[in-house]
Amino acid sequence: MSERVCVIVNPAAGRGRGAAMIPQLSAAFAEVGVTDIRTTSAAGQERDIAFSAIRDRCTTIVAVGGDGTSGNVANALLYAGRSVRLAAMPAGTGNDFARVLGTHKIDARTMARLCVEPSNISVDVGRVEDTYFLNCCGFGFDVAVLQDLQKESMLRGSSVYIWAALKQLFSYRGFEVSISTTGKSTRNLHMMLVVANGPFFGGTFRIAPSASLTDNMLDAISILDLPAGKRLAMLSAAIKGTHERFDEVIVRRSKQFNVSFDSVPWYETDGELHQARSADLRIISCPAALRVVASLTTSQLSPVQSLPNSLATA
Repeated sequence: MSERVCVIVNPAAGRGRGAAMIPQLSAAFAEVGVTDIRTTSAAGQERDIAFSAIRDRCTTIVAVGGDGTSGNVANALLYAGRSVRLAAMPAGTGNDFARVLGTHKIDARTMARLCVEPSNISVDVGRVEDTYFLNCCGFGFDVAVLQDLQKESMLRGSSVYIWAALKQLFSYRGFEVSISTTGKSTRNLHMMLVVANGPFFGGTFRIAPSASLTDNMLDAISILDLPAGKRLAMLSAAIKGTHERFDEVIVRRSKQFNVSFDSVPWYETDGELHQARSADLRIISCPAALRVVASLTTSQLSPVQSLPNSLATA
C-alpha cells in the first residue's frame, strides 16, 4: 500500500446514514490494510480531525458524509498546505462533489481500492473570505432555504431541500447586489446569486451546467427577482439545468468576482452557513489547488461544454 489512508465519518450525515455505513466501511478498508477510521461527534469537527490526520502523516483522507463534510476536510487540507488527497464518499443530504468526481455511486470496496492506489488528479476550488469551497458559494434564496432546512427533522435525502425550497418559494424577498469582474459592474435585484466551481447544487439542481472543476474559472449565476408565477417554473428548470433560458438568468464566467451588498450578508459554501465579515466580498478561483481521488479520468472531469448564449466571459 503506497498511501497512508484515514477515513473520517460524520455519523450524523444523511440523518444517520453516515453512522449506518461504518461497519461496511470498516470491513472494506480493512481488506486493503486500512484501519484508521475516525468519527465526528460535533458539527464541523471534520476539520480538526483532518488536521490531526495530516499531523499523523496521512496522505489520503476519505470524507464520509455530505458536501459540508467534504468541504470541512478540504479546508483543513488546503490550510495545512500539504499535498494530501481528498476522497469524497457520499453519505449526506447533498453529495454534489462526489457526483462530479464520479464517486457518488461506487461501493465501499471500490472506494477503498482507489484510496490505496496512487493517482495525481487535481481540481480547482473557490475561496470567499477565509473559506474554501468545492461546489459553490450562494447568497439570497439559497441561504433562506438552508436556514429553514435546519428546522426540518422529518424528511431525508434530496427531498428535504426541495421541501424547504418550496416553502420559501413564494414568500422570499429579493436583495440588491452589485457584481463586478474586470472593470465591469452591474447592480440588480436578485432572488439568488450562486458563484459556482462545479455544476451541481443542493443535491438536486444543475445550477451551473457549464461549470468545470478544471477550467480555472468560476461561473456566477444571477437569478434576478421573479414574479411569483415564474418562480416554480424556474425551480423546476434548475433541476434539469435549463433555467438559463429565462430572461431573469445572467451567467458570467471569470477567475474573480467582487460582490457588494447593502448590508453584511449571510452566505453558504457547500451547504454550510456563514455570516460575512463585510458587505463587500471577493470570490476567487484557486486553480488545481486540491488533489482528489476520483473514479473518472482527468479528461472526463474536463468535458467539452456548450456555453449558454447569456454567458459573458470576463
